[in-house]
Amino acid sequence: MLLLGGAMTAASGLRAQQKAMPVVGLLAPNPKVFETLMVERDLAALGWQAEHNLRLLFMASAGTNEGLPALAADLIAQNVDLIIAPGDQAVIAAQRASAAIPIVGICDDMVGSHLVKSLARPGGNTTGISILASELDVKRLELLHELVPQAARIGILADPTTISARPQLEAAALALGIEVITTLAANPDEIGTALDDLASAGLGAVNVLASPILDNARAVIIDRLNRLHLPAIYQWPELAELGGLAGYGPRLAGVIREAMEIVNKILRGARPADIPVQQPTRFELVVNLKTAEALGLTVPQSILARADEVIE
Repeated sequence: MLLLGGAMTAASGLRAQQKAMPVVGLLAPNPKVFETLMVERDLAALGWQAEHNLRLLFMASAGTNEGLPALAADLIAQNVDLIIAPGDQAVIAAQRASAAIPIVGICDDMVGSHLVKSLARPGGNTTGISILASELDVKRLELLHELVPQAARIGILADPTTISARPQLEAAALALGIEVITTLAANPDEIGTALDDLASAGLGAVNVLASPILDNARAVIIDRLNRLHLPAIYQWPELAELGGLAGYGPRLAGVIREAMEIVNKILRGARPADIPVQQPTRFELVVNLKTAEALGLTVPQSILARADEVIE
C-alpha cells in the first residue's frame, strides 16, 4: 500500500508538473512550415520556449477544411490550454469542439463571420486578429485596375468557405467601369479547375482573395498565373517577393506576431473575452518588376511611387 501510495503521489506530481507547462495547439488547413516557424519564433521572443516552458502541438489538414473538426477534437483530447486557429473554418471547428478553451483566431472578418460579438468586446472564448480582408480585397482590385488599366475583365479567385467580399467587389468594379468574373475554389482539387476557368475566360488580370486554402497553394497559383501571362495581385506583400506581380495588405509576419502577443496575454492569465480583437494598422504594397517584365507589363509610375518595396 505504501508503494502504491508513493506511486500515486509520484504520478500526481508528474501530472501537476506537466500541467505547469502550458500546451498550445495550432489548428490550420495550411500545413506550411513557414507559418509554424514564425509561431515558434514569436512565442520565444515573448519568453515561451518550446519544450522548455511551453508545449506546441501543430495540427494541419493538408490544405483542406474537411479534417479540421477531427483535428480540433484531437487537440481537446490532448488537454491543450489554448488553440491558435488561422481561418474562419479553423475557428469554427475549435469553437464547436470547446466553449471553454481559449481560441486565438486569425481571420478575414471575425465580426462579419459571427466568430465574436464585437471587436471591442469579443465575449466567449475567442479573440484574435481580424485582417480587414473584405476592404482590402476591394483595395487590391483598385490597385490591379491601376496596374493593368487596359484590363476590361478581371478575374476573382475566391474561397467560398470564407466571408464573401463579392458584393463589395462588384460595386467597386461598377464604379471602375470594369467587369469581374468570380471563380471559386474550396480545396486543392478545385484550385486547378478554377485556374483553368480563369485561363479560358478572356481576362486581363486576376485578384486572388484572402484565404488559408488559397494561400496554401500560393506557389501553384503564382506559377500558373505567371505562365498564363495573367497579371495578379495577392493578399500578402510577401507573395510578390515569392514571384507574384504584386501584393498588398499587412505583412503575414506582422499579423502572426500580433496574434502571438495575444496568446502571450492569455497564457499569463488574461481572458479572451477581455482582449479586444486587433486589426492591422500598417499595409504595404510590394511590386515585382521581374515578374512584370516577364509578363510584358509596364508598371505605371503612379504605382511605383506608392510602392513600399519594388523588386528589381
